[in-house]
Amino acid sequence: MKLDLTDMLYALSFALDNVEAGLVGVNTGHGKRVAYISLLMGKEAGMREEELRDFVGCCILHDNALTEFIYDELSNSPMSQELSLDLSNLSELKRVNHNHSVIGERNIRLLPFRTDVKNIVLYHHENADGSGAFGLRASDTPLKAQILHLADVMDTTSRFHIEAMSAEEYEKLCRWVKDRSGGSFSEEVAELFMKAVTYERLTHLHETGALSCLHEELHEEMLDYSDETIRNIAGLFAKIVDYKSEFTERHSTGVADKAEMMARYYGFDEEKTIRFYFAGAMHDIGKLAVANTILEKPGKLTNDEFTKMKDHASATYYVLSQIKGIPDIVSWASNHHEKLNGKGYPRGLSENELSFEDQLMACVDIYQALTEKRPYKDGFSHEKTISIMRDMAEKGELNEKIVRDMDDLMSKN
Repeated sequence: MKLDLTDMLYALSFALDNVEAGLVGVNTGHGKRVAYISLLMGKEAGMREEELRDFVGCCILHDNALTEFIYDELSNSPMSQELSLDLSNLSELKRVNHNHSVIGERNIRLLPFRTDVKNIVLYHHENADGSGAFGLRASDTPLKAQILHLADVMDTTSRFHIEAMSAEEYEKLCRWVKDRSGGSFSEEVAELFMKAVTYERLTHLHETGALSCLHEELHEEMLDYSDETIRNIAGLFAKIVDYKSEFTERHSTGVADKAEMMARYYGFDEEKTIRFYFAGAMHDIGKLAVANTILEKPGKLTNDEFTKMKDHASATYYVLSQIKGIPDIVSWASNHHEKLNGKGYPRGLSENELSFEDQLMACVDIYQALTEKRPYKDGFSHEKTISIMRDMAEKGELNEKIVRDMDDLMSKN
């Protein structure tokens, strides 16, 4: 399957930013801004384009483990409960930074980077003076991790507005970096910042946007990835989505697995099968933009809450449609709540507007959801699930033949 991995990470950063904004209050676009600032410093340090491409990928994904870390923190309690994390406490902050960096480093090893990215994410919270999460000094911390650290801290510091900075504010930013040279940042990294991140470049960032700035610096690169690599990429983002709530802990991966089973049942070729698997894994990426108070509400959603819940399908479409070369996957993933009678969402498409694959993904998603435990129900048996889906087919919502075929296949597994 062909993908521009960097292009895909740009698109998926929208979903990651929604998680980070909800948990730590960063402004939308954090991942791409950090990536662009880091790229400028990396170029100044003499990194070649292949290195820069992988480095930008790590920067986009530097906080990929936030949902998994928070889930682990809450154990078996809903994320809607308030976390008892005091990030003003230095030891607590170190623990948080340490743990989510360990998970994040493990996760990015699933991706097909072609240059050495070891320890960039792991050590992106290290201070030059050894006061960071792992207690490493600058001499023991990879330069790329140090660069990412400065860009990350700079963009999350509330006193600065990177995308709307006056000349006076830029001077304050430069003094802020210099004052922390030897403490938070090494002298080498502070100097790289001064040379690379000029006021003119920050003005360009403001006027053009981080995504356009990144596209200007890195050329498009479509590569053909193996099925195993595609599974790893899809699996990473499915896990990020699923860990957002204890009640969706296996939903995306479950949909992906069953999508593949049904694809093979219907005789899809290998290329189409892996694309259908990918669509199943990514179908709920838009849920990263939905609050957990809605995802985990034990009672019936209000009309306003249900509208916000439905927005996740539109968000999935928005995210995936920015990735080149996957229009079929965009359709299969984002149409999973459409109904044959036109009463689904987000677009209210009817049977003649939905492909067989769209209809199949909708059935797979419903089967997976009904068999899972949710805040308002226990997981249903196969028999109960198929009974409900048959009723939906009789009402003109689902493809009756697909429901029969799923009964035939899933009853044997």
